[in-house]
Amino acid sequence: MASITIQATDGSGGFTAYVVEPKAKPAGAVVVIQEIFGVNQAMRDTCAWVADLGFIAVCPDLFWRIQPAIDITDKSDAEWNQAFELFQKFDQAKGIDDLKASVAASRGLPGANGKVATIGYCLGGRLAFMMAQQSDADANISYYGVGLDELVPDLPKVTKPLLVHVADKDEFFPAEGRAAVIKAIEGHKHAVGHVYPGANHAFARVNGVHWDGRSATIANGRSAEALVAALG
Repeated sequence: MASITIQATDGSGGFTAYVVEPKAKPAGAVVVIQEIFGVNQAMRDTCAWVADLGFIAVCPDLFWRIQPAIDITDKSDAEWNQAFELFQKFDQAKGIDDLKASVAASRGLPGANGKVATIGYCLGGRLAFMMAQQSDADANISYYGVGLDELVPDLPKVTKPLLVHVADKDEFFPAEGRAAVIKAIEGHKHAVGHVYPGANHAFARVNGVHWDGRSATIANGRSAEALVAALG
């Protein structure tokens, strides 16, 4: 476990990223994209899982422009309120720029094989979907991204593997929007979508209030296969 500093492309400074390395190298890298709770224990545990799969896990602090080192949970109303406030302040375009910088930095890490994927959750799930449309990442995986139906018009820009996990009972993403995304993905050459029956938003958040072991295990297995196929 370690951290690195990545320079923002707009010259505004550097931001930190939490890093967990696998036992064997060379290895592909995975940029783990945070939820609205910052780089917290759930994200660190996710990085440990990614490293256990044999990849270098890199989780950048995307809220650094608002407040560095946010580390909160989903266990109290006060933390939820803080998380939603951070989400409202967050500039998604700047976030994508920082993620592109993270992908570029990850390609050149010691022991990296040059291939990089992204995997994101909640807010990160939306950003991973956007990265599939806007970046050169070798693969992108989106868990219960919010408002993905707004991004459907740019699906033709997706030219690398995109895996989309959708919660059937997502309280933050209306059913009409979820259905529109799944329909748009059907038949796409590079995108695949899966719906998880009965699962709520954040069903794969480690130790989260909406954890669903069955859905998380199935989704994580699909993600692992996609990462191995894309990164070696």
